[in-house]
Amino acid sequence: MKAHASQTYPEECCGVLLGKAEEDTRIVLDVLEINNSSKEQKSRRFTISPEDYRNAEMQANERGLDVLGFYHSHPDHPARPSQFDLEHAFPFWSYVIIGVDRGRPNAMSSWLLQEDRSQFEEEAIAQ
Repeated sequence: MKAHASQTYPEECCGVLLGKAEEDTRIVLDVLEINNSSKEQKSRRFTISPEDYRNAEMQANERGLDVLGFYHSHPDHPARPSQFDLEHAFPFWSYVIIGVDRGRPNAMSSWLLQEDRSQFEEEAIAQ
């Protein structure tokens, strides 16, 4: 994910997290890099096309995995969800954000949207 974030700088990268959910733990076993299909401000926005999402679901099913969430980068911004992220997220999925400072990935965090969609809660990342 960090390499993808560095390669796409100064635009946001994005991708899908594949793995297994076990009780309160999510185990990411693979990531799928996705092209940012945003039509506007790719340095501040990312979009995953319906076709790319459908392909990710099919790949996960074929491998006996689940889509656990998504990742994207924040070029020259902190690895914290933006208001735009909050408005476009859904509960259950994990959202990993990679901060990229002048082309170099730094902080990485993961977030889970509360059921009432009011705010994110940070999730622990074990590497």
